[in-house]
Amino acid sequence: MIPARVTATTAARALIKQLKKEHGPIMFHLSGGCCDGSAPMCFQVGEFQLGDVDEKVGEIVGCEFWMDREQLRRWAHTRWTVDVVPGRGASFSLEAPLNLRFLIRSALCESVAGVGTPGEVQER
Repeated sequence: MIPARVTATTAARALIKQLKKEHGPIMFHLSGGCCDGSAPMCFQVGEFQLGDVDEKVGEIVGCEFWMDREQLRRWAHTRWTVDVVPGRGASFSLEAPLNLRFLIRSALCESVAGVGTPGEVQER
């Protein structure tokens, strides 16, 4: 198995579970563009149109986590932890009305097998 590229803190996992109860299946996308581009956006499955430039990089709490391929190339030397903090981000993400926002905490890593290629990941 490929080591997990993306994980979540206990607080983020709790919020994800709450959002799944309220909204059904959800997914995450990290675009690198406008609207809090380095913040993960959380959507109901089917509410966000994935494109040819998006790549699945893992799952957290049973939710797919997608990222723009160019952003993935730039962040290839890092692993990410999704966290949640008080405050409203400038986004359409599902947690925004709760006055919370997801953010990424990153850590450098020596190398990650499978970067830029699809593969199974280990969920933490």
